Amino acid sequence: MSVSSDSAKPSQSNMTSQATTQHANDATASNSMPYLSHFSSDVGNSWLLPDGVVDVLFEDAHKQEVLRHQLTKQLIAHGYQLVNPPMIEFTESLLSGASEDLKRQTFKIIDQLTGRLMGLRADITPQILRIDAHHGGTGIARYCYAGDVIHTLPSGLFGSRTPLQLGAEIFGCASLAADIELIDVLFSMVNTLNMSAALHIDLGHVAIFKRLAELAELSDNDTEHLMHLYANKNLPELKRVCQSIALGNDFYALARFGHDIDNLLVKLSETAQQDTQVVTAIDELQRLKTHLQEQWQCPVSIDVTELSGYHYHTGIVFNGYINSETQPLVRGGRFDGMQSGNQLTSNQPREATGFSMDVSRLLAHTQLESPIIVLVDYQALSNVNQEQMQILLQQVESLRQQGYRVTMPLDIADRPVGMTHCLNFVDNQWQLQAI
Repeated sequence: MSVSSDSAKPSQSNMTSQATTQHANDATASNSMPYLSHFSSDVGNSWLLPDGVVDVLFEDAHKQEVLRHQLTKQLIAHGYQLVNPPMIEFTESLLSGASEDLKRQTFKIIDQLTGRLMGLRADITPQILRIDAHHGGTGIARYCYAGDVIHTLPSGLFGSRTPLQLGAEIFGCASLAADIELIDVLFSMVNTLNMSAALHIDLGHVAIFKRLAELAELSDNDTEHLMHLYANKNLPELKRVCQSIALGNDFYALARFGHDIDNLLVKLSETAQQDTQVVTAIDELQRLKTHLQEQWQCPVSIDVTELSGYHYHTGIVFNGYINSETQPLVRGGRFDGMQSGNQLTSNQPREATGFSMDVSRLLAHTQLESPIIVLVDYQALSNVNQEQMQILLQQVESLRQQGYRVTMPLDIADRPVGMTHCLNFVDNQWQLQAI
């Protein structure tokens, strides 16, 4: 046994020595070529995208660009001026008067030129306010836009952090006519698309709750508490809280009967029934609901306790939903614009209303016409003379002008995905043949 044990030692020593040598060689190779160190893991990590950030590829990218073009074309045709604000601005202007939610959704960076704080826009609407303040004048102004925005957090489960936001705004008109125009424009746009689902509109009016809060002289804490209870649909707790505040029955009635706009006013107290602002707000909701149902045969629901934009919106608010999706496709409503540079003698903000949508959300609900994808025959392309080549180029250009996708192959294996037709040289002429 001792002999066997001793005889095994040189073998183990040799193995250890070889392993040490191999390790040293690997270390030397790694030091001499550091770019190979952890190459696989580095490449893998560099290809990862953050949560809520995705590539839009191929047909979806084409569809998204077509949708952007079609929708902005519709807005321009309705008299809206197209604007394209920058992706970054100093936070003093980008977040001036912004809600806390918008501030949280905004990425902040340092300007390397000035050292000042800048923000990557999370919403284009505040930029439209700035543009209108400088260029809107005192009359009615209409704007439209389409551009990427960046969010620090996704909106909802599996929501995108890089939406393609498209929208329209009207400044300088305080009447319901502006809200009706925007609704009409929205449905005119949607109806031009080959959508597989209908749009359902949920209407609200933040001015009702705001006015009741003023009449009841609620503190900020009580106001926030009530909004929290509304958002969570906590009727038992709401009923208990309302027993100890002024006009409590009215605040409870908003939750109980706020969906029935035709009968809401009679459920409110005499104080609320005689208040001009409350009566006007309820009347606006009734008129807009009737217009949607009669003009667009649109399903409409009412929720006067929808106060998610309470600190930003001032009147009518609406959300547009597709099917049973929990996140709205379209958000819109009344808000206050900035004082125009031409209104130096007035301290009143400009009345404004608008809507915005995430175009990428439409991809799953719209279809484009199937493309005609053409490949020029490689063998024929390789053998034609100069005159035949000129005829081919003219025909290819003509097909492309008609919307066909034509590929001139670089080698025999060069074939487009989804090819539907081939351009062959038959009987001394180029002929388009279906596959």
